[in-house]
Amino acid sequence: MAGARLRNALAHAAVPLLFVLLCVVGILVAHITPGFLLRELLSRFARNAVLVTALLIPILAGLGLNFGIVVGAMAGQVGAILVTYWRIGGIGGFALACAIAAPLAVLFGLGTGWLFNRSKSREMVTGLVAGFFASGLYQLVFLFAIGSLIPWRDASMLLPQGIGLRNTIDLFRIQYALDDLIKVQVVLEGSPVRVPVVTFLLIAVVCAFNLFFQRTRLGQELRAMGQDPHVAATAGIDVDRNRLIATVLSTLFAAWGQLFFLQNLGTFNTYTSHDQTGLFSVAALLVSGATVSRATVWQALLGTLLFHTLFVVSPLAGKALLGDAQIGEYFRVFVAYAGITWAVVLHAWQLAPRRVSAG
Repeated sequence: MAGARLRNALAHAAVPLLFVLLCVVGILVAHITPGFLLRELLSRFARNAVLVTALLIPILAGLGLNFGIVVGAMAGQVGAILVTYWRIGGIGGFALACAIAAPLAVLFGLGTGWLFNRSKSREMVTGLVAGFFASGLYQLVFLFAIGSLIPWRDASMLLPQGIGLRNTIDLFRIQYALDDLIKVQVVLEGSPVRVPVVTFLLIAVVCAFNLFFQRTRLGQELRAMGQDPHVAATAGIDVDRNRLIATVLSTLFAAWGQLFFLQNLGTFNTYTSHDQTGLFSVAALLVSGATVSRATVWQALLGTLLFHTLFVVSPLAGKALLGDAQIGEYFRVFVAYAGITWAVVLHAWQLAPRRVSAG
């Protein structure tokens, strides 16, 4: 009995242990100093943690990995673009961007949830396709409509021909608006390192909300739906309505998470910044040992830490081993896709016996 439990525990911990091993080997090979690693991880964790936690509620509801958070990221970018256009900076500009993004994210979440309700058991593929479709509409508005159909008076944000926004937008007015709200710096290896205290506090609030939400009546209904939607519907739970709520909440957190990301970065690519949001957030969650059907707040935080440690380490390790940092870039993209593929295949494998017995 004890041996079986140990094997089961090791099987569940295999993926995070493998990533820990990869990170340790990469750190040793590249001779990365603790100060450099901590500086990078503080920044990367602060900018990505909320995006990863945005995936938790749909998993709880049985929707799987919500690649549709890309749509929420676009809502966040719309808010960032507008406050830049209006030249509103500081924490006020960041708060206004969040306020603008919220109703857009709710609207986009309702649309995505409507699609999910009409493509049950295929939500992950539907989320991917919805993201591509929304990206096309986003480009139609900001690349063709801005400056032609929609008047735009700030010529510095437009392409030379006067139609469409520039490929890169500088967010210097809201850069570190949240991170530096309470300025804290520590000196590591002779250089100051920014500690985004307020950002970490808000990440803790988001995590606390997720933990509290799971204990509410709605959270328990979502859990029942995730275990068996047919039994949940028989018990009187409004499955379609709850799926909509789960998708809206996920999209809303993704919009705010993207703004956390952008204010830390200080600049973004207008047309492609959102593209990898879903892929890297899903990959970060999965490297913690989470699955398509089960994920916790602690796994989201651990996965963010492990995945972005590998992001820092792999280019430097690739350069140290093979003389080319691009090898490390290829490796981390491979790991992201491989992790997602393994999780989806494992989920399908686990569902196969249920479908056979149901048939």
